[in-house]
Amino acid sequence: MARRRPPRSASADDLLTTLGQLTARAREGAELHQARVELAEALQREMLPAALPVLPGLRTAATYAPARSGLDIGGDWFDGFPLPDGALAFSIGDVQGHDVEAAAFMGQIRIGLRAVAAHAADPGEVLSRANDLLLSVDCGLFATCTFLRFDPVAWEVSSARAGHVPGVWATVDGRYGLAEDAGGLPLGVMAGEQYPVTRRRLTTAGAFVLLTDGVVEGPSFPIEAGLAQVSRLVSDRAGDDPAVVADAVMSVAEFTGHTDDAAVIVLRYDAADGAG
Repeated sequence: MARRRPPRSASADDLLTTLGQLTARAREGAELHQARVELAEALQREMLPAALPVLPGLRTAATYAPARSGLDIGGDWFDGFPLPDGALAFSIGDVQGHDVEAAAFMGQIRIGLRAVAAHAADPGEVLSRANDLLLSVDCGLFATCTFLRFDPVAWEVSSARAGHVPGVWATVDGRYGLAEDAGGLPLGVMAGEQYPVTRRRLTTAGAFVLLTDGVVEGPSFPIEAGLAQVSRLVSDRAGDDPAVVADAVMSVAEFTGHTDDAAVIVLRYDAADGAG
């Protein structure tokens, strides 16, 4: 004779009902979060430029990799645009936070930098004005940034940093190093901040690389090791096509165990006329 299962108590039924409700809410919450992530990623990618400007003797390339943590996105960006005097401007940076707000703030910074750069040739002045402009918006976020100006007449790059990771340079004769120039606080932190400018005349053909910390730092990799690896890599490929260099630099992120997003800009330049 088959045994009959004892009826579940009311408390057990209530528990199952509660678990079902919690599961449904969790699913709805995850779906909403994922929708925000997808929106932020779409905003971010649409706001990044499709291509960077070039000049005779200067080739450029950039690449971007989204965050790998599943539910978070980042606020890294890169940009490049011509200036009214014929020079080229390039910027790269990293916004605090991982959400739609960070992606939207990234767009504000890019637009602000472009607007300011049209009226201020000095990279330090560009960052200083952009900093005060962003503080006036009062959104509560901040961003690190490097702004670089390429002068096709002097064949010179001038750059300023706002709390950002240093760039990497290398020449085809085997020299390389970090552009650990003096800088200021991240954008959006303190009104009136000043940003020193470093100038380099490009007397020897080579490459100049700007990147975000997502490329060189992660749970299993200190930033010093990441920068050292990128420096050696750029030195080995200083004469290569900039797109190849950009992809190679981005590959370093695979060794860091990073979860942040990452961006890379490569400027591949010939030597200045008359230079060795």
